[in-house]
Amino acid sequence: MQKITTFLTFNDQAEEAVKLYTSVFRNSKILSTTRYGDAGPGVKGSLMTANFELEGQEFVALNGGPSFNFSQGISLFVGCDTQQEVDAFWEKLSEGGSKGPCGWLTDRFGVSWQIVPRVLGEMLASKDRAKADRAMKAMLQMSKLDIAKLKQAYEQ
Repeated sequence: MQKITTFLTFNDQAEEAVKLYTSVFRNSKILSTTRYGDAGPGVKGSLMTANFELEGQEFVALNGGPSFNFSQGISLFVGCDTQQEVDAFWEKLSEGGSKGPCGWLTDRFGVSWQIVPRVLGEMLASKDRAKADRAMKAMLQMSKLDIAKLKQAYEQ
């Protein structure tokens, strides 16, 4: 087990969320689940926790009740190699949620995600600050990030 594991606490939608996440990412699986028993506090037989893996990264999901919710202060960053990956993750994860600026979205469970082409990081780290600034300005105008438009702005 990895030293640090992201722990996501949902009201009562952990099972549905884990099923979505493991269906969206190719290299993923549910590792184990536990269910509430007679002692509660959840409904007997309902999911308490699920340990799952997405692209080699382990997570834990818990149904913790209505006092838990998510905010944009924490997000899951998905580095994408192609526009096809950006498009697929963007559409699947934003379904029923909301699409934000600069590659950010919130899924239907309230979890924030950043769907970002890896090439953007390379552009923004360029020693040619004029190119980096053009890429940044282009990104700031986008919701879903478009690799071709980012490259065009960068090379302009």
